[in-house]
Amino acid sequence: MILTKKQTYALDILEDSKHTSILFGGGAGGGKSALGCYWILKNCFKYPETRWLMGRSTLKTLKETTLVTFFEIIKIQGIDIQEVEYNQSMGTITFPRTGSSILLKDLGHMPSDPEFQRLGSLEITGAFIDEAGEISQKASSIVSSRIRFKIDKYKLLPKLLMTCNPVKNWIYTEYYKKDKEGSLPHYKLFIQSLVNDNPHLSKHYIEQLNRLDKISRMRLLVGDWEYENIEDKLFDYDKLQDCFTNVFIPKGEGFITCDVARYGADKTVICLWEGWRLVQLTTIDKGDLVEIANKINTIANDNKITKSNIAIDEDGIGGGVVDMVRGCKGFRNGSKALGKENFKNLKTQCYYKLAEKVNNGEIYFCNTIHKNDIIEELEIVRREHIDKDTTTLSIISKDKVKQSLGRSPDFADTIMMRLFFELNKSKITYFG
Repeated sequence: MILTKKQTYALDILEDSKHTSILFGGGAGGGKSALGCYWILKNCFKYPETRWLMGRSTLKTLKETTLVTFFEIIKIQGIDIQEVEYNQSMGTITFPRTGSSILLKDLGHMPSDPEFQRLGSLEITGAFIDEAGEISQKASSIVSSRIRFKIDKYKLLPKLLMTCNPVKNWIYTEYYKKDKEGSLPHYKLFIQSLVNDNPHLSKHYIEQLNRLDKISRMRLLVGDWEYENIEDKLFDYDKLQDCFTNVFIPKGEGFITCDVARYGADKTVICLWEGWRLVQLTTIDKGDLVEIANKINTIANDNKITKSNIAIDEDGIGGGVVDMVRGCKGFRNGSKALGKENFKNLKTQCYYKLAEKVNNGEIYFCNTIHKNDIIEELEIVRREHIDKDTTTLSIISKDKVKQSLGRSPDFADTIMMRLFFELNKSKITYFG
């Protein structure tokens, strides 16, 4: 395999005694997957009886993309295919001559395993995660924590190699932005590799990238990490970050909002507000309706929140909780927008108004435990049909959001409901 200068530099870093977490890429065609596959393959022969992880958001995508590249690298290196045993059903690749192995792992979010217990007993020597922007920060952290197998024997550092295309989530915050600011921790490194850094690519591939739509071209060809400053965007990324440091937001009247889990697949989220300060965030996994109602009533009583200042998602099984928290407000996502404004429905109206609050620096989230999830969920909410001749404002469907996230946007939906009280002030009756 003929390495590019950027790949050669990355391999030197992967063998140094300083860096343990390396992010490589930032555009299409920079040799991301090839680097990861070559590094893993090389280590399996260099360090006998070691164990390595190769992961991506879904095992299906891993097998259709990264694994294809892996076997191409094997062929390029002139390795006899008889020296490689691939067990598709077990998701393993073993090398009988050295006793080393590669574990193929699905690292995407699973509602049934939010804490990645499936990786709990894993012991590996190193890991390669392809397209890290498709997985959560928690997944990468857990993989990193499992790197300990025979590293002392070979005097290795626990190395995690991740590749990426530009995406505004945790890899932007934790790698690209900090690298740009010069605040990246000493053990981390971001190496930008773009199509022009790879002299081995066909000119036709570059021509294909040039034919992409403007947004995709800026991301994949130019490597522009700020590509999301586009017309369909509702929430400004930096302003979402500011929500967790806006300590100057004053306290105010108390409110509770709640998004009830549907059919046990999602989580119930309860937000306690003091004005525009989100002071407490409670989650309940697979709780029954009575448990959820009792929890809301307890929070309300402990914080002296009147029932008319409680909004609960009334769609689906949430209606049962509304019945048990007497005097609360039922929130119907698809109901008509308030005040005769030109929004598709109440949910859309609340999201637009929430974006205004966020972008104006008027909200404070006091707790950072769920920071990454909240930012990720709010940032993915986008305007829809902005290119059509219509005056009705709408947002992308929840199904599209769930497909992109790999989960339901439970935090975002609960936070969004806070705007219901702002929009409906004149109709709310407060009880002393």
